[in-house]
Amino acid sequence: MQRRDVLRLLTSSAVLSAMPMEAMMALQQARADAGPFPGLRTLNAHQNATVTTISELIIPATDTPGATGAKVNEFLDLMLTDWFEQQETAHFLEGLATVDARSRKLFGKDFVDCTVAQQTQLMKQMDGEAMESAHNQGAEARKRAMQHDTSPAPQNFFYTLKRLTLVGYYTSEVGFENELGQSIIPASHSGCAPLQEARQ
Repeated sequence: MQRRDVLRLLTSSAVLSAMPMEAMMALQQARADAGPFPGLRTLNAHQNATVTTISELIIPATDTPGATGAKVNEFLDLMLTDWFEQQETAHFLEGLATVDARSRKLFGKDFVDCTVAQQTQLMKQMDGEAMESAHNQGAEARKRAMQHDTSPAPQNFFYTLKRLTLVGYYTSEVGFENELGQSIIPASHSGCAPLQEARQ
């Protein structure tokens, strides 16, 4: 599967479970190829703190690690650096700046400096807008197709962040093995077997 196809699925209105296994495996491979994350290459310290706070509110730690434990922020930095086009990365970073602008307007301080209740209030607003945007995305895509407009449609920032958080979590060892109960590396390999033997 091509990188652009994976990114298109990431920002589409399809639910996570509808993503083809090929796309999920491509993202797991991206994590593996990166090895231990070499440090942030796109997000600055404040942007990273904002992403970490939001993603942990989306998937908090319970009896298993949350988004922070799965290093979702570092996965997201990897996507912004190695997978996104420059324009897409710029759009995402503008979205992060908008979170702080909205937070300062509502509460007089940056998002990371707000209380959890204030952060949750703003996130609920952004999530409502994101869901409305996702609902309208299908109609917009059909309209653009009729006009033979092949340029990428602008994406809602919070919808993209939410999707990346979910994908980053569930392609991590923590999310894939602990939460989904799947194995990234199968415990055994059966090899080839005659069809009759396989049916027994």
